Amino acid sequence: MPKAQSGFKKLSREINLSVIGQYVDYLVEKQGVKNIFVNGTTGEGLSLSISERRRVAEEWVTKGRNKLDQVVIHVGALSLKESQELAKHAAEIGADGIAVIAPFFLKPQDKDDLIAFLKEVAAAAPALPFYYYHIPALTGVKIRAEELLDGIQEKIPTFQGLKFSDTDLLDFGQCVDQNRQRQFAFLFGVDEQLLSALVMGATGAVGSTYNYLGQKTNQMLEAYERKDLSSALNYQFCIQRFINFVVKLGFGVSQTKAIMTLVSGIPMGPPRLPLQRASKEFIDNAEAKLKSLGFLSLTDLKNGNLETSS
Repeated sequence: MPKAQSGFKKLSREINLSVIGQYVDYLVEKQGVKNIFVNGTTGEGLSLSISERRRVAEEWVTKGRNKLDQVVIHVGALSLKESQELAKHAAEIGADGIAVIAPFFLKPQDKDDLIAFLKEVAAAAPALPFYYYHIPALTGVKIRAEELLDGIQEKIPTFQGLKFSDTDLLDFGQCVDQNRQRQFAFLFGVDEQLLSALVMGATGAVGSTYNYLGQKTNQMLEAYERKDLSSALNYQFCIQRFINFVVKLGFGVSQTKAIMTLVSGIPMGPPRLPLQRASKEFIDNAEAKLKSLGFLSLTDLKNGNLETSS
């Protein structure tokens, strides 16, 4: 099953907790998504205060109880102390796991530096499964995931796997190949390459497009599981057509939120500065493309209170 990155946000750039319960129902009922990665990239976790991140995590865990299978909280931060605080809080509220990115201002210089940081965070929540969030394009930390995984459970006993958000399929493949005897979760984070990652051994996926293309992705997963590779490939190509289209328009967190609002009808609000709202031109073009690909019909289109920049 795909796991959506929570991306609800703010009205007037303040967090709006009131929509989370509604959004849980939408993900489960309309997209078939029952696993959530909270306060990651799409949720702008690193643009929120520690207090805001705690409140968001609490609301997802509370509203997801008996509806979601897993709620994993991203607790990465530039400060080790803040990351430890968030990890402890995740354990206290009953989250199903925690994830951490590499600190990206004062960066770890090698594998040992990074593991030392991750170990201290994991130790703050010793009962929770721990995942490393590998996203070198944003952190600038180029330590290969395959290298990091070598012997990692000896130093971090709660390590359960990684969210691999990179296009380096050699690195990803070696993560899988060299850890076949371990029950690690290999969660792939590049939505447009998911089928390739499945062939290489991905056990799941975490991505922003599953907020609005979750149903289509589930169809691809089902085709793959029944060994209907032709159908699976057609689903992946269809997803790629949309992603390729919006990437050419300029695609990021702001535009993702606009599409989520468009499809779900639930107001995601604007992003937090320095990000700007998606333009009306982008939203109109994305809507037309969604309709042309059969992802969105007139009956599906909701009044989502879109906020745009002109």
